[in-house]
Amino acid sequence: MWQRRLRHREPTAEVGTLAGVVTFDDIQAAAKRIAPYVHRTPVMTSATLDEELSASILFKCENLQKVGAFKARGAVNAVLSLDEATASRGVVTHSSGNHGQALAYAASIRKIPCTVVMPDTAPRVKVDAVRGYGADVVFCAQSERETTAERVRSELGATIVHPFEDPAVIAGQGTAMLEMAEQMGDLDLVVAPIGGGGLLSGTAIAAATLLPDARVVGAEPELVDDAYRSLASGFRQPRVPRPGTLADGLLTGIGGLPFEILSDLLVRVVTVTEDQIVSATRFFVERMKLVVEPSGATSLAAVRAMGVHGLRVGVIVSGGNTDFSWLTRDR
Repeated sequence: MWQRRLRHREPTAEVGTLAGVVTFDDIQAAAKRIAPYVHRTPVMTSATLDEELSASILFKCENLQKVGAFKARGAVNAVLSLDEATASRGVVTHSSGNHGQALAYAASIRKIPCTVVMPDTAPRVKVDAVRGYGADVVFCAQSERETTAERVRSELGATIVHPFEDPAVIAGQGTAMLEMAEQMGDLDLVVAPIGGGGLLSGTAIAAATLLPDARVVGAEPELVDDAYRSLASGFRQPRVPRPGTLADGLLTGIGGLPFEILSDLLVRVVTVTEDQIVSATRFFVERMKLVVEPSGATSLAAVRAMGVHGLRVGVIVSGGNTDFSWLTRDR
């Protein structure tokens, strides 16, 4: 089934026609802009997994990126794109952790103020990391992140760098796919996690130009399935209230801009259970000796759930910032 769908994918409209918001050229420019400040992360494989799935699985290890997540790419691109007058007033964002760390890191490059609004349920390891990069932290309820960030922006006169609605952020996230294509060559399938959709959007734009025959799929927890429902129905669905997934980096609902981009490029989403996410996270630690957070392992969980026999699959491991609380969950 998957082989047939991959080989007969209908061509999409020219990439970048979506209101001219984010183009492949933007991603190439971002790659040059951020190169001195981010890692070219490695690709890793597992013979055990390849045998399990009868496929070739290649992991783009963004858990080994600056700040421990792909988010460094988008945040650095956005901050370095600001003019001097705007940058001097500082930046603000809302984040469960990884984007907050990334923005704090990016702000430190330009030596400008940074404030991160975080949900009061954010893992301590991520809160400490945000502060460690020099940012101020403001706590709020998960459902109040955007309104709190806007209030802080108004009070400080700072610029909001949104974690997934900012075109410069999406372009920066797409640079991971640029590297994947150079490192991995041809692929049948590309899988990346989706929360707000910035990473998956950038990935899809870059893949449409570099690997036009490859299918791009998002991986999402069942307990936060608004992206799946949105792209399946063709209408952006409301976020899940009080989501309870272990994948704390994927709690946010799909953004408006990512929804339009992913709809335009015919991207689909696969949902996975909490048990599947934990199993994938354990696999990284126990068999590959990699520290991967549950959000980052969601992409492997999706690959296992889909069935990819005979395919060459590129998987983005989005982050490695975890307090290991998931280890207490039964196998």
